Amino acid sequence: MGKSDLLLELYSNLSTTGALSFSSKALVNKMLSHADFKDAKLIVELGGGDGSITQGIVDRLDPDAELLVFEISKSFCDSMEKLFPQKNVRIINDSAENIAKYLDGRKVDYVLSSLPFSFIAQEVKNQILTQSKIALNQNGFFIQICYSYMLKTLFKKYFDHVNTSFTLKNLPPAFVMVCR
Repeated sequence: MGKSDLLLELYSNLSTTGALSFSSKALVNKMLSHADFKDAKLIVELGGGDGSITQGIVDRLDPDAELLVFEISKSFCDSMEKLFPQKNVRIINDSAENIAKYLDGRKVDYVLSSLPFSFIAQEVKNQILTQSKIALNQNGFFIQICYSYMLKTLFKKYFDHVNTSFTLKNLPPAFVMVCR
């Protein structure tokens, strides 16, 4: 799938992608700067999209670590499966609310998300955040890219600590919420 096809998919499904453009390299770097990949063994990404965040994770991922990428768009999944053929990267065409089905009881070091929580139904939002918190190991982090500072209130319902950073180097400018 070419970049123009990916953009068509992005714009035709704004309610599920929640973005006007793909994440910039600066935003990906800002998000991933909050994670220490050297000791991470299991990472989950929610909302793989075009793979821009996935690529940043793969570039930092230890060869013995595993990455599970959840994406509900079949088109995006098909594209990412071609981009990331590594054995330790698994592209999952399913909703993020079903994380537990794929973990086999294992705990996660990081849940990295670009899901558009402003557009997700409340019951699904609750399930995703509850399952994400349960999936994290005791030192794990949930790290979210979002475009509204108001979402910090939502994340505080699930996590005791929520720190926020911001970058102008994205269209639109974005927040990174680091939750623990």
